Amino acid sequence: MADHIEKLILEGVLRPGEKLAAERDLAEKLEISRPSLREALQILERRGLLATTRSGTFVAQFLSPLLRPLATLLQDKPRVTADYFEFRRIQEAHAARFAALRATDLDRQAIRDCADRMRKAHKLEDPTQEGDADVDLHLLIYEASHNVVLLHVMRALADLLRNNIFYSRAQLYLREGVRDQLLEQHLALADAVIAGKTKEAEAAAAEHIRFTFETVEEIRRDDIRLETSLSRVNRRDFLA
Repeated sequence: MADHIEKLILEGVLRPGEKLAAERDLAEKLEISRPSLREALQILERRGLLATTRSGTFVAQFLSPLLRPLATLLQDKPRVTADYFEFRRIQEAHAARFAALRATDLDRQAIRDCADRMRKAHKLEDPTQEGDADVDLHLLIYEASHNVVLLHVMRALADLLRNNIFYSRAQLYLREGVRDQLLEQHLALADAVIAGKTKEAEAAAAEHIRFTFETVEEIRRDDIRLETSLSRVNRRDFLA
């Protein structure tokens, strides 16, 4: 039973931070005795895959010990942002191609539902929900690639992205004209994956990352210019 639950964690079915059902309910669903289940959970807790608190048993955030210092190391560094996007361009293109090739009907429906959610969120003035759907869409494509190493690595990076480690998603979505282009790119990517068009999916993913990186760089350069202008205005504060 421990191997079965471990497989679900490996394949991304059970995700870090998710709470497992109560012991009694879980034992009934798995059709095993509660002592057998308890033993399996203890084995997985010793392996660092589960964590038990007063609130219940959770899938462990097993990458957190790596992510916390990594986030501190990477945050707010222009070179790191460029390297991040270079890495993303390679991985996203491969993930999209694999997803177009390997996605199941359930994977395709999940991607379709996320794209619909993104369309609805796009009509809202606040881009927060659309930005969340953006991250979710990419995660669904990683899942549909059916490559567990790619899935776990990119999930970890997605957590950093949600916390604005590499760039401000709010700034990206609020830049004039960018939000419409991002929606168009995301829908093109989703459509290509759903249709099983591997070349189109790969190209759509690469183009999306290229556009995002160039826009983030434009925002960074504009911020530097504004900071320089403000320094010139305030130069008298430094003079006798």
